[in-house]
Amino acid sequence: MQDAIFKVCLFGDGGVGKTCLANRYLTGLFKSNSIMTLGVDFLFKTLEIEDKKVALQIWDFAGEERFRFLLPSYVIGASIGIFMFDITRVSSLKNLPKWLEVFYEGTKDSDQKVPITLVGGKLDLHDRRSVISSDAVAMAKKYDLQDYVECSAKTGENVELIFYKIARNLVEIAGLI
Repeated sequence: MQDAIFKVCLFGDGGVGKTCLANRYLTGLFKSNSIMTLGVDFLFKTLEIEDKKVALQIWDFAGEERFRFLLPSYVIGASIGIFMFDITRVSSLKNLPKWLEVFYEGTKDSDQKVPITLVGGKLDLHDRRSVISSDAVAMAKKYDLQDYVECSAKTGENVELIFYKIARNLVEIAGLI
């Protein structure tokens, strides 16, 4: 039995690595042949945070423009959002304001503002980086986002850290620790 269940919404442009991140977190494996998410995919993982059993419902949203209209209705009840971009594609970070507008449209009836973590993916391609970390940190501050973390679903770097940090934050917000 879980002490808490939290809805985690993973969103951002297509091809930034959202599905690879979620799959790496759930299975510990990297699949290079991921297929495009159509609409939304649901994943579930239980973890322990200071003796509390926490379940994360991870909602992996399609990043293509044609599916974006679905996001507001699917984020209702979200506990936290993860906006992911590709550190090798500046445009995927520049689209943050559009994505936030759509996300916040769906969470506007929440009792409080839903926190969002900014995640820069594909860290294994650091030699092709086009977004410097300080610019991403500045964007996170500008839009009052909770945190900024870079990761690689391919190598696994910081994948567990991302989900541990958000789960711990949610447990604290819920007053469980």
